Amino acid sequence: MKGKRLPAHGRLEPAFRRLASLVPLDEAAMEALIDAASHARQFKARSQLLAEGQPLRDPLLLLKGWAARTRVMEDGRRQIIEFVLPGDVVGHGCPTMPADAVTLVALTPVSLCIAPAPSVSSQLEAAYVHGRALNEAYLFGQIARLGRMNAHERLEDLCVELFDRLDLAGLTEKNGFAMPITQEIVADALGMTPVHVNRMVQQARQTRTLSWGGGVLTLHDADAMRRRVGRPRILPACMA
Repeated sequence: MKGKRLPAHGRLEPAFRRLASLVPLDEAAMEALIDAASHARQFKARSQLLAEGQPLRDPLLLLKGWAARTRVMEDGRRQIIEFVLPGDVVGHGCPTMPADAVTLVALTPVSLCIAPAPSVSSQLEAAYVHGRALNEAYLFGQIARLGRMNAHERLEDLCVELFDRLDLAGLTEKNGFAMPITQEIVADALGMTPVHVNRMVQQARQTRTLSWGGGVLTLHDADAMRRRVGRPRILPACMA
């Protein structure tokens, strides 16, 4: 691949842009990512990508679409532990874990590839490290969301998190982003019923906190929402 002209960061695919926003990537990292993406596999929505208890063989990089790590109870109830968005890597940094502790499922059509080894570039390795740190912070946020927040706060906190995460991948426009998932899926993430989520969305629309329609979610004042839920904007170290 030597001599191939690499895209400028502003024209990167969302997954690559997200990694490049964490740590500026060198040519070796970009070449490895482009090569990995050329072997991507496509999956339909609701496909099970990794089952609970299944061995973790290779770390996976989500290129396009939305996925989620979930736990399903015996009676069919589902808890979404975390969303997996373009640029997220599943499986890096877990060499001693023999199997995944949760199920990874596609929420929309997705494109996945095996993540390049961190050894190909110190900058790619650093991007993976920053990505893991951010994902840990988001997981802690989910614990606080489910443990201490009321319904309004849960919805606002999740929407702000999604906006910030998608913004790193260049997938926001002004104060909104494409929302390809249903209120039922959001309910599974927030520990609420779909009816309750719908009620919170309608109330938020009436108070002009947020709008959700036509597959787009708009935050009318994201900074005010962050203040209400006590969530600072989490940025990579290189952007802080």
